[in-house]
Order: sequence, then C-alpha cells, then structure tokens
Amino acid sequence: MMEVDMDVDSHQFEGKQKLVYSNNSSDTLFRVFYHLYFNAFQPGSMMDVRSRTIEDADRRVSDRIFYLNNDEIGFQRIQSLKQNGKELSYEMSGTILEVTLDKPILPNGKATFDMEFQGQVPLQVRRSGRDNAEGIAYSMAQWYPKMAEYDYEGWHANPYIGREFHSVWGSYDVKIAIDSSYVIASTGYLQNPEEIGHGYQKEGQSVKRPKGEKITYHFKADNVHDFVWAADPDYEHTTAQVPGGPTVHFFYQADTLAKNWEMLPEFTVRAFQYMNENFGKYPYDKYSVIQGGDGGMEYPMATLITGHRSLQSLVGVTVHEMIHSWFQGVLGTNESLYPWMDEGFTSYASNRTMAHLFGGNANDPRIHASSYGGYFSLAESGKEEPMTTHSDHYNTNRAYGLAAYSKGAVFLEQLSYIMGRESFQRGMKRYFNEWKFKHPNPTNLKRIMEKESGLELDWYFEYFVNTTHTIDYGVKSVEERGESTHVTLERIDKMPMPLDVLVTYKNGEKELFYIPLRIMRGEKENDLDYSRSLMQDWPWVFPTYLMVVPHALSDIERIEIDPSYRMADIDRSNNVYPDMENTRFGQETE
Repeated sequence: MMEVDMDVDSHQFEGKQKLVYSNNSSDTLFRVFYHLYFNAFQPGSMMDVRSRTIEDADRRVSDRIFYLNNDEIGFQRIQSLKQNGKELSYEMSGTILEVTLDKPILPNGKATFDMEFQGQVPLQVRRSGRDNAEGIAYSMAQWYPKMAEYDYEGWHANPYIGREFHSVWGSYDVKIAIDSSYVIASTGYLQNPEEIGHGYQKEGQSVKRPKGEKITYHFKADNVHDFVWAADPDYEHTTAQVPGGPTVHFFYQADTLAKNWEMLPEFTVRAFQYMNENFGKYPYDKYSVIQGGDGGMEYPMATLITGHRSLQSLVGVTVHEMIHSWFQGVLGTNESLYPWMDEGFTSYASNRTMAHLFGGNANDPRIHASSYGGYFSLAESGKEEPMTTHSDHYNTNRAYGLAAYSKGAVFLEQLSYIMGRESFQRGMKRYFNEWKFKHPNPTNLKRIMEKESGLELDWYFEYFVNTTHTIDYGVKSVEERGESTHVTLERIDKMPMPLDVLVTYKNGEKELFYIPLRIMRGEKENDLDYSRSLMQDWPWVFPTYLMVVPHALSDIERIEIDPSYRMADIDRSNNVYPDMENTRFGQETE
C-alpha cells in the first residue's frame, strides 16, 4: 500500500509505504534490499559514469546526467523504515538500499515494513522523469522504493545502470494526490472514477478540472511486479474494447498527429486478439497505452511510448510494448539476466503480429529477416558476447541490443525449425500457461519444448545461448554413382544442427531429405510442403555426412540445405548445388 502526495511546482513528492513481505523461499532472510531507481539520475551515479565511458553510449543518456542541476536531478530519500513496528538500520548505496532486519524472516514467514520516503522527479533522461521531449509532464516509472527479488539464485539487488528489471509479484493499493488539472494514467484499476472525471467516470464524459485544488487517484492491481503512472494536464483519454479481452485505454496529447492515435485502437484490439489466440490469453481486464517516456517501455498493464510518429511506427511501438505484457509482464522472466527471453521473444511475436495486422503471412520466415540480419551483423562484428551475459555487463550497447532483440528472436524461429512448427506453437502456449506469474528461466522453457517435441534440446541452448559459436553447413561434393547420387555435406563451423535438404528434380518434383542430429534422440514432424525421406542421424562430431539420393545426377536440378531459411547459417553461398548463391535473411544479393 502506498500513499503519495505530489507537488507539481517543486516536482517532489512525499510517500508512505506499507509492505507485507512473504518469504516464499526455503532460506532465512537476515537482510533485505530496496531499489532506489531515481538515484541513478545524479552526476557521478553508476548510470552516469557507465554512459560516459561505454564506447557507444545511448544517445538518450550520453552525458546528460552529468550536467543536471540540483533541481533537475532525481532522488529517493528514506525518512524512516520499520519492521513490524521496530526501527531498522539501513545504508543507501547508490540505487540500492541495504537493510539489516530487526528479526530474521523465516521460510514461509512474513514481515510488515512501514516506510516514509521523499522523492524528486528528474528531468526526463531515460524512461522516467518530467517534461519529456514531447511535453508530457510526468513519466513515473521506477519511481518508488521497490523491494528487490529474492529467489533460488539469491538476492537480485542489481544497481540501476540503464538496462532491464526484475521484480517481486505483489498486490498494489496506491493513492496519488496531485493537482486536479492533471490526468493520471497507470497500472491497475481506478477505484474512484466518479470523483476523478477526466473521462474516467462511467458515462465517459471528458470533464477536466481546474488547476489549484488537489484530487486523489486510487488504483489497485493484483499479481503485478511493478506499478507505473504518468500525468499530464492535456491528456485526451479514450478507450476500446477487445472482444473477450481487456478494455484498452489510450492517453495522449491532441496535436497534429492525433489522427494516428485515433486510428491506433483498431490495430491494438486486433493485436490483442492475435496474441490471445496464438500465445495465451492476457489475464487482466485493462491495458493502457500512454504517451510519455523516451521511446517505448513496458510495464504491467501499461506502456509508455513517444507519440509523435507515423501510423505504422505508432502501431509498431504499441504492438511491441504490448507484447511485453506476455513475456515480461505476465511470465516475469528475469529480463536483467535473460533479456533475450523478453526482448527477443517480444520481437519474434511482434514480427508475427505486425505481419498479421498489415496483410502478411504471420508464419512466413521472411518476416524475421531483420532479426536474422541483425544477428548475422553481430556474429561477424567480432564483438558478440554469449546471451548468458547479464544485461548491464555487455561491453557495448550494440552487442546487448542485437543479442537481446535480434538473436533472441532468431532463437525462437530457429527453434521452430528444430522442433517443427506445430510442436513449437503448442510449446509456446503451454510455456505461457504453465509459467505465468512464476518467473521462468531458460531450463523451464527448454523442458516445455522437450515435452512437446519429444526431442532432447539441451545442446541447442548450450550452443546458441551459452556460446558465440556459429552455424555454417555446406554442400562439399556431389558425385554420380550409377543410378544414385552421393551428396557429401559438411559442417564447417562449430555449432551442430539437424538439416533439411531439398532436392529438386528436372521433372519438377521436389523431395525433402531430413537428417536429425543423433543428440536430439528423435526427429521433428514434417512441417514443409514436400514429401520427406528420413535419413540416418548425424553424430555431431563427424565433420561430413554422406547423403545418398536414389536418382542419377542427370535427373537433379538443384540441391539446397535449409530451403525454409530458418537456420541461421552465416554463409549460404555453399548451401546450394549447383547455383552457389549468397542469399540469406537480411543480406540478399541480386
């Protein structure tokens, strides 16, 4: 429970927080940690120094924090903190509050923490802040002292450097007092719409209040891991209903691009319908699309996005951030440690959803061309790092971005190649339904996909996630042997893969030869529209494989490895016989 009193003249707020914390672990807790995210927006903070020393700084941050004045910085100050009524000792270490408990919290035990705090909203720099580039007054993300997550890996008290987040599931009861001329958009369900006006009341009139007096917004939200809000006196507020799904709220400033916001609800509703059908049902009754922030950033039941965009760009950022509701908002994967399971999976689903919205084929591998192209660029740059790298510890922003977004999306599309598309699709829905609200990790995903496919998949995660080894297969030689043709295939680079090899005959017929890896302990179903011949398994240590085609070479027009282009082969120039051509996603040639 939180009560906040916001002063829009000083951009400061006073807060009271009552937190009932349940220790669901098997460990006894002697300390707890809180995140104090606003402290990052001060000269000399870890976010400031990191941004000024990394070789490819985020242009939205750069050295801006270093030059903030005292009335422009952000801060969170703790005025008192009690455990079950007893004062606690604590130390503020940058963006982390280190707290020594009065009494340990035993396994399955609970403790009540009462806190009084003060905050100042920074000039908008990264995600949070006041007066963003489009004139939105307040983008209140990571704005309150938030208990860190404790799980099977221990505490996740990571300082705020600028990347991703990991938080505790909880129920929020939040009251925000603010000048009555401001419209608030947020996580959760408004409990007092008749008092508020601003388009919230049941009749839907857009009654706005004069400046000067204060009004209190009261929101509640269950089973969420964060609470975001934004406020502006010029917000327009409209809604749209998803059939069988949530009411979607839109908050934006009426300007020359308002016509695009007026068209946005139709696309958003259709996007929700597609995601509900293909990835699992969104479990809340509300979602808010809020103009604010510095680009696009997801939060439970809401997103902050910049709004001065073309229609397709506005739809694209809304769809991407909305889809985070599945992979980050509901599943709650530790996106700091596994950003590819959030950003990458969201990018993958966004590619499919955008294709659906704009008349494309959502199952066509070519819709992921930009993701493959981004990954190939990273793999060839010499700066790729394993996807096991913590978000904050990548050496460059580019390596982080392409690994998390591009390679993460390729991970899923390539997994559909390994498993077969139907097994993969079943697995994605099962993954969502079995692991929602449970913070899944890569092993949890792997086991779901193994159960759906009947295959062993540990090798795929070990290579593609844990290393930077790449895939490169080729047709080494083709020889006619009487009435048959001997095709020698070779694994050129280190990562093993099962192979689909398509043989096109001169009479126009096509035949697919499928070569599983022995370490898969099985084979996928045929998910391509060709008759298929199942070949013997390829032991991954063997550098070559002999594939016998029961037709004379004179009958063969073409032999191609991976005709669906789902395998992330870094060099396709050796994948085709006899036409050696370099055609791969993101790098086609004429």
